[in-house]
Amino acid sequence: MNKRKRDQQEVVEGIGMGPDMLWQTPAIPPHPHDYVFRNGIRYVKPYYFEFIAHVKNRWAGKTIVDLFAQEFKGRPYEYYVNAVKCGRIQVDGEKVPVSYIVKSSQKISHFVHRHEPPVMACEVPILQKELDVLTVCKPASVPVHPCGQYRKNTVVGILEAEHGLAPVFPVHRLDRLVSGLLILARSASKADIFRQQIEGGLVRKKYIARVVGEFPEDELRDSAKGKTASTKFTRICSNGAQSIVLCEPITGRTHQIRVHLKHSGHPIANDMLYISDETVDRWSRGSSADRSACTPDNALTSSIDEKVVNDGEENSNVGFSIDPMCTNCPNLAPKGYDTDEEGLWLHCFQYSGPDWTYECPYPDWAKLSQKT
Repeated sequence: MNKRKRDQQEVVEGIGMGPDMLWQTPAIPPHPHDYVFRNGIRYVKPYYFEFIAHVKNRWAGKTIVDLFAQEFKGRPYEYYVNAVKCGRIQVDGEKVPVSYIVKSSQKISHFVHRHEPPVMACEVPILQKELDVLTVCKPASVPVHPCGQYRKNTVVGILEAEHGLAPVFPVHRLDRLVSGLLILARSASKADIFRQQIEGGLVRKKYIARVVGEFPEDELRDSAKGKTASTKFTRICSNGAQSIVLCEPITGRTHQIRVHLKHSGHPIANDMLYISDETVDRWSRGSSADRSACTPDNALTSSIDEKVVNDGEENSNVGFSIDPMCTNCPNLAPKGYDTDEEGLWLHCFQYSGPDWTYECPYPDWAKLSQKT
């Protein structure tokens, strides 16, 4: 047995766990059994994972414990002391003392019991499957690709786990809380073609939003002051209290549509980041999004009722071992994440380029009831 394997065995045996514990890396693909469905929420069973980083210049000269305590504040100082002592934190594949001073460019491994944030329990419906292109309807609350604490609870992860589709290359972004059309290339070269067209201004994007108030009938263009971003808005329908609006970004920035709608006086009706208390009182009291309004159109999804477990508590462990060092156990979700999160009433329904167009059906919330 080589030294690295011996060290890893000491890590697991030092906390009373068997030497057959599997440390996952990004190379290990997601599997359908990795997910737990409860009360409309998709959880990921916690798993052991090796996070790898290299010492930045500004980290150099710090003790290994101080580095983690100052740069990664999600866990208490005592956790990092114990993690270093038992080898869950290593430098260049070796166990080190808590007083160890790190040097620039050294490889740091942190072996953690990883708890991913939950997302809404929606399928990822495949809309079109071509030789080199895949289009899907991204559910709200699900990130597009691995980022931050999300890895398996992403569109890319779910497609690999539940459809065996990998690798795929997202060609454009959709914010986590936004739903709708997502184009994925089946090769890096095809993704580059799409991205060149997007960067060259050859691609048109269309979204719909459900906004506060009676949006003007006339076409409206809005640009945030001092920002190189512009969006064209056209009212589709209104019941007086809320409106469905076509949104066409002309030039793009993060959160651009949400910012411009707020600037117009008609923010997205359940966008708590940009809506004011005054607006809620005036237009939207009692009409915030609920989970049923955020699910995709029934025609887009197959039922997942058979996979949903409604008995038991969300915080109880299902099919995974409690880790005595883990700061999130026995919960399925990591601390600080809200399982009652709602999807945003903003939906991408069309992308079109020089010789192609892809579309996604409207969600249920795009149907307005008459004002009462």
